[in-house]
Amino acid sequence: WSDRNIGEWLRTGGRREDILILSKGAHHDSRGDRVSATEISYDLGLSLERMGTDHVDLYVLHRDDPNVHVSEVMNTLHHHHARGRIRAIGGSNWSIPRIEEANAYARQHDLVQFSASSPNIALAVAKEPMWANCISISGDEASKAWYGSHAMPLFSWSSQAGGFFSGRFSRDDHSNADMVRVYYNDENWARYDRAVTFGNELGLTPTQVALAWVLNQPGLQTHALVGPATVEELQSSLAVADLELSPEQVRWLSHGDL
Repeated sequence: WSDRNIGEWLRTGGRREDILILSKGAHHDSRGDRVSATEISYDLGLSLERMGTDHVDLYVLHRDDPNVHVSEVMNTLHHHHARGRIRAIGGSNWSIPRIEEANAYARQHDLVQFSASSPNIALAVAKEPMWANCISISGDEASKAWYGSHAMPLFSWSSQAGGFFSGRFSRDDHSNADMVRVYYNDENWARYDRAVTFGNELGLTPTQVALAWVLNQPGLQTHALVGPATVEELQSSLAVADLELSPEQVRWLSHGDL
């Protein structure tokens, strides 16, 4: 639906040159993984058709399939990059070793390299993946250090932890089995409490605080992917796009008083 909505906006007066478009492809379906030359090309072509544009600025693969050699992936992406359909490429839920392998192959063969990554990063640290084969680096300091040392931009999916900070959930409400499975523990509820306290001081909601935390990771180039259901939710997120938190505030929201 995102592709269609962007296409409708462009067709009704939106200026393509005023925006940067990130699109994703190669999501698995009922048949299994879809990380292949055929599926990547199909998904990209469909996205371009739906949006009515001839290129995307950043094309990100939803998933990885370690059974597929990086040569197939990188050759396919380079093919479209060379033809102007993709300006830059990245991987979502790709492990650092696979990113390194892919970029090493690309360097050896003079191909476009991954220049962005899209794992989950959120103030609430996932106990386990929300979905199979997804990667979160919320509490993974080693991965954060690698991304920082390589200056690779990060685009966090589920940057607001699936609504954990929205107030719709509570310690005693276990009606959402997935939220309980992934986020319910004492550490995350303490993070929620600190987000409430911090937000009260600045006139922000806990969800806004959690989003600002993602955008202010020390030493990292972080960007947040959000999925607002209403215009009001979008405006709420945009309101903290430029809010600056100090490293000490980021640390306190994560760990409290140490």
